Amino acid sequence: MIPDKNVWVFCSSKVRFPGGVFSTLELAETWIKENHLSGLLTAHPVDEGCFDWAMRMNLITGRARDRKDDPNFVGSFTTASQEHFHYDSGERV
Repeated sequence: MIPDKNVWVFCSSKVRFPGGVFSTLELAETWIKENHLSGLLTAHPVDEGCFDWAMRMNLITGRARDRKDDPNFVGSFTTASQEHFHYDSGERV
């Protein structure tokens, strides 16, 4: 699922911080391909945290809902429901 307002964030394999943020999937994939990158490209909501977006979209269930007051959990939250693609040497796999 792609958030209505989103950016595409690329993180290389085994790296903690994003290597690029793009306004469109096409721009991101061009950059990934040109640089032969491996990693993960994910659609992130703009002006809203991933946890808040997932809660608003009713994508969070069970114990995760109970962790809304845990800063470490909320601050590092992502969900498989966010549209994402894997790349190896610049090619989508």
